[in-house]
Amino acid sequence: MRLLLHQSSLRSAIALLLLLGFALRGNAHSQQTPVNQGQTSEQQKPGDSRLQLEVTSGDITAVPNRPTFASTAEMMQPGVFEIEYGLEAADAHQNINGLLKWGAAKNLELWFLHNPIERDAGVAGLGDSGAGFKYKLFLQKNARPTLSFLYVATIPTARPQLGAGTMQHLAQLLIGKDFGKHHLDANEGVQFVGRQDGSGFDRHYFTALSYSHPLTGKWAYTAEVAGFSRANATNPATMTILIAPTYSPTSRLVFDGGAYFAAYGNLPRVTFFLGLTYSVADLYHRHRVSGTP
Repeated sequence: MRLLLHQSSLRSAIALLLLLGFALRGNAHSQQTPVNQGQTSEQQKPGDSRLQLEVTSGDITAVPNRPTFASTAEMMQPGVFEIEYGLEAADAHQNINGLLKWGAAKNLELWFLHNPIERDAGVAGLGDSGAGFKYKLFLQKNARPTLSFLYVATIPTARPQLGAGTMQHLAQLLIGKDFGKHHLDANEGVQFVGRQDGSGFDRHYFTALSYSHPLTGKWAYTAEVAGFSRANATNPATMTILIAPTYSPTSRLVFDGGAYFAAYGNLPRVTFFLGLTYSVADLYHRHRVSGTP
């Protein structure tokens, strides 16, 4: 989901993203009925107990996977269509990355990932795409965390210099747990990477642990440690450390920005990012009642 962009184009894209964010913010205010201040005063990870509060018709709560590499185990409300878009900028590496999500049914999300622009070492173009689903196995209850399964297939739509060049398959277990206002997400999975000669797949393992906590008002922050094991001689192991604040002007819109740092591996030393998550609409147009997951 990481894309590249020319520096001058990056500045223009950032401006466009900010304009889009403010437009979406205004749209969210116009479409959303007033909610209890406790529901929107603190931006937390989607596993927060506020998702269990009683809401009225039209209320939607965003469930961001951004800005971390880890994906949350929590699910969107059924029928909700949600977008996530972000920009990245580092030395010789820039991108735009997007994720479209739809709550097709209770406990089931359908995903489409696309990298509309990618630039690396002076080469620019379309990035890879992907498709998959997330299914919730267990809901958080007492000491038991939320447990979900994620599958994503990478579609090599980019030229070889910019993308994987072959099909890839990622399968992960996602764990989420609330401890009061503290929220933890842990991911453990394996990715099968197709070999260029078509002789089969290499594999490497992904591990991530992210933490989030509200600050004041509508601000929160998140931190993460994540990495892939070595896949082959040309794909060494990597590890990143991420820090990011988030701002949620409404329950359905979340802005994020920050940086992640390469602890080791063939990655830029520091990568800066900016993005948003926005719940566009409930495509089922159903009345929401207390206990909606």
